[in-house]
Amino acid sequence: MFRATVKSLLARKLRLLLTALAVVLGVGFTAGTFILTDTALKSFDDLFGSVFQGTAVVVEPQTAFKPGAEGSGGSGTTGTPIPESVLPKVQAVDGVAAADGSVSSQSAQIIDPATGDVIQSGGAPSIGTSFDPDVTQLVLVDGAAPTGPDQVAIDLGTATGHHLHVGQRIRIVTSSGPKDFTISGTMRFGTANSLLGATLAIFDLPTAQKIFDRPGQFDFIYVTGQQGVTPDELASRIANVLPKGYEAITGASAAAEQQRQVNQGLGFLRTGLLVFGFVALFVGAFIIFNTFNIVVTQRSRELALFRALGATRRQVLSSVLFESAIVGLIASIVGVGVGVVLAIGLKALIGSLGLKLPPTALVVSVRTIIVSLVLGTGITVAAAIAPARRASRVAPIEALREGAAPSASIRRRVIFGSLVTFAGVGALLGGLFGGVSNAGLVVGFGAALTFVGVAMLSPLFARPLAAAIGRPFRGVISGKLGSENANRNPRRTASTAAALMIGLGLVAFVAVFAASLKTSATATLDEFLRADLTLSSNQFMPFSPQLAKDLATDPEYSVVAPLRQAEAHVGASDTFPTAIDPATALSVMKVDMATGSLDALSQPNTVIVARKTAEGKGLTVGSTVDMQFAATGLQHLRVVGTFEMNGLLNDYTISLATYDANVQQPLDQAVFVDVAPGVPVDTAKANLTAFLRHNYPSVNVSDQTEFKQQELSAIDQVFAIVYVLLLLSVIISLFGIVNTLGLSIYERIRELGLLRAVGMSRRQVKRMIRVEAVIIAVLGAVLGLAVGILFGWAMQRALNDVGISRLTIPVGQLIFMLIGAALLGVFAAIWPARRAAKLNVLEAISYE
Repeated sequence: MFRATVKSLLARKLRLLLTALAVVLGVGFTAGTFILTDTALKSFDDLFGSVFQGTAVVVEPQTAFKPGAEGSGGSGTTGTPIPESVLPKVQAVDGVAAADGSVSSQSAQIIDPATGDVIQSGGAPSIGTSFDPDVTQLVLVDGAAPTGPDQVAIDLGTATGHHLHVGQRIRIVTSSGPKDFTISGTMRFGTANSLLGATLAIFDLPTAQKIFDRPGQFDFIYVTGQQGVTPDELASRIANVLPKGYEAITGASAAAEQQRQVNQGLGFLRTGLLVFGFVALFVGAFIIFNTFNIVVTQRSRELALFRALGATRRQVLSSVLFESAIVGLIASIVGVGVGVVLAIGLKALIGSLGLKLPPTALVVSVRTIIVSLVLGTGITVAAAIAPARRASRVAPIEALREGAAPSASIRRRVIFGSLVTFAGVGALLGGLFGGVSNAGLVVGFGAALTFVGVAMLSPLFARPLAAAIGRPFRGVISGKLGSENANRNPRRTASTAAALMIGLGLVAFVAVFAASLKTSATATLDEFLRADLTLSSNQFMPFSPQLAKDLATDPEYSVVAPLRQAEAHVGASDTFPTAIDPATALSVMKVDMATGSLDALSQPNTVIVARKTAEGKGLTVGSTVDMQFAATGLQHLRVVGTFEMNGLLNDYTISLATYDANVQQPLDQAVFVDVAPGVPVDTAKANLTAFLRHNYPSVNVSDQTEFKQQELSAIDQVFAIVYVLLLLSVIISLFGIVNTLGLSIYERIRELGLLRAVGMSRRQVKRMIRVEAVIIAVLGAVLGLAVGILFGWAMQRALNDVGISRLTIPVGQLIFMLIGAALLGVFAAIWPARRAAKLNVLEAISYE
């Protein structure tokens, strides 16, 4: 039996290729994701290892928690700075060879002299730091180290990419405002020309302390040790001389912490890409199931003949599963190779966006290969189990029967399909509304079950839907026959359409959710934003608070209200409290207080809480919120009010004074401005634009209409990436239609030969196949759009309390998807239609 199975596979190479293609694409995406992220992690492991290679100990402030992957959202160095008086104590410790104090910030934007724009790459930070001559992480490449208040060195990547050279004058915007410097030299960060696309501005220590507001203070002290003294021993000695609030860790531990933060950030990228890889494999499973169903039907006489010759049911079952395992294994091996190519492409794409990885060879780990092979082969075999069981039930008498066996009842399928659908919808609603842990996993599992359930039930309405879709084509004989072909086997039609249903269902869900998000955002800003002008930076990065201070002294503006945010912990959860000035907030935004008073926020150590959050945590006016800041630790904030969410404030809102008391290096997320009476808004905006262009080029000024458009454009950019990744599943489903039509033509060779014999032309045969393909594609699109709208509605209702309050169905987009599905059907039918038209009539009629 196994030898016969191998011969059957080799005799039908095209079927093998089409079946394996879905697995190849899904496994390739999964393997490519692992290879890309493993390569990135390896490159940063090497980079941080080389950077801290000469550093034995790092002295740093103790913090209540380490910053998360999302960043601190406005706080640079999160710990309390180290007094300069600590440095001599460290230098005097036995075993210390050298020790340097260092200052750094993520607010040092380099202005490109050629364009006047901030040099930025894909949201990478703009790092400013001091040069530490004895214990440095930087390698001088050209020129000299910076000395004096007017000199700066920059990273080699920025210098090369923007044609900057030693001796050139450039402008740099820091937290203290803009200033011109002369480039004294270029440097590398360890072995890398740049750090993931970040710009690097290096100053001497006094200059860095001045512009980053660190007079008489350091952010870190880097220490090298004498020979014979281990880093652990030296760290222990240094810790004994440090005042409370500071710690000494080894250079290896500092590198490991940097690696942890990079790993956490890349973890989100890996998870996101793997989701799309699994979606592709999920779609591929439907195609594999359908393919093996068709193959079993075509081989029923062959399998029955094996049974008649003595093969047992177990042997037949094993034969089909063995065939699926071979297909899955070959496809998975090819998929790993495709993954390598895809990882190279993704790495280049990320680099083109500015996030350049340090140079490292691609990492193809044993884990990646094993996971890819197990995943691809396992899914293929699992999808083939049901067809294999059906094959094992073929009776020996089928070897003597002409034509297909009668279809079995779908009663059992309807029962199981209903149970699976109900279970999927239940899991989906439970994840969205039930407050369960791991809600994302529950929602994903519920969505998968719902798709499977709908696919199992789809034969119930495949026939009437296919008949309705095919009605416009019945005016000609080829269209009528194509429609009847789609109706003849509703199971096959529904199974083929199910793959496209999943892809378009997810696309439709994203479209409904994105449209609802945009409509809700627009309505929220219309209702709650009152400011004449809004200042925000490119890619919504925080910017220097000096800008708001400059504008506050300008008589053209009556109100200048900064908005800030910082990372904090409430209980075990990460949160990002916003900070406002309660004296000016109501002039620039609407804040509906449910209880308490916004004015009371001006009192020290107070907070207002979003009403839904307060209700969920049992907070009322007078309650205490234990909020933990990285720099100052646990703070007991008194609740002075609750408010309705307005899209501008987060769950917790504090005053600017409370923010400044607990966050180092404050930065503004946005600044809202009201124009003074008598000053035309257009005039004020033009003057402000000119001022920003010269002094703060990374910051944009927008009126209300423009600000709303910026918000909508940001939403579109995020979802555009999702659309592109979901197209992979649509492409896979397209191959599924090609596969099904190609195999069904093989099954209907005699039928097609007879049609040609009684006068049907080749053009009519092609048209018949195209009509069948269009019906299948549109059926999948209709089912997918229905499921996608349902998912979109459920997601909108689940997020209603956080501001997505309006369900919007993008009818135009959904109609476009429906038309696109029909065109996909026409495209998918090209090869099967040509194959059908080229059949030799006599050979087809005499086929046995």
